[in-house]
Amino acid sequence: MNKSLRKAVIAGNWKMNKNRAKAKALISELAPLVSDAGCDVVCCVPFTDLETALAAAGGTNIKIGAQNCHWAESGAFTAEISAGMLKEMGVPYVIIGHSERRQYFGETDETVNKRVRAALDAGLTVILCVGELLSQREHNITGEICSMQTKIALNGVSKNELKNIIIAYEPVWAIGTGKTATSEQAGEANGFIRGVVESLYGKEAADALTIQYGGSMNAENAGELLDKEHVDGGLIGGASLKAPDFAAIVKAAGR
Repeated sequence: MNKSLRKAVIAGNWKMNKNRAKAKALISELAPLVSDAGCDVVCCVPFTDLETALAAAGGTNIKIGAQNCHWAESGAFTAEISAGMLKEMGVPYVIIGHSERRQYFGETDETVNKRVRAALDAGLTVILCVGELLSQREHNITGEICSMQTKIALNGVSKNELKNIIIAYEPVWAIGTGKTATSEQAGEANGFIRGVVESLYGKEAADALTIQYGGSMNAENAGELLDKEHVDGGLIGGASLKAPDFAAIVKAAGR
């Protein structure tokens, strides 16, 4: 991390876990553990937990995010949620382009771009996910994949709007598998992504951009990963469901 240039952000992605009662309990347990955090703290919860999470996080330094949004303001899109609906609730963050959305629900680079555009237009802060499959890493095309995903996702995004975007590098082969990119791999990929952003927006904008690592970051390996210059936080899966574990990662990012 380089906190002189950009802020560190630790965001928990709860995925499809926790009902409202458990969401309230987890945030209530987490809040005092991260009250003096030296980084931004975000919990991205299921849609059904949003109202409960917002209430539970009120008066704390924990911010709440959603895990997706649609690109349309309204219409015949059964089961979808618009960015405007999230904004009206008071939700400040949204994850876009998570690998599980791409893998299981047909998300493409183009639809990721449309969702990013809608979220920014609604005034949300976007956590934009990019990353390669195992076969792509084995073919040594991690850079090409991350470059393509980043460029397409940011198509039409202005330099000023980039201030409302966080990029999360998530190697797909490390999502929920227990496998983790080495700190060197994570630092290298994050640095490459920053270089792509620099080519699009210039060095000052790239230096100010928060780039997280997402891929089985936990209390044990967080310190090593966060020591890398270009790793500015984490998008945390399983470890975000246990308050002590998540708090330990927040503490590591606050050093």
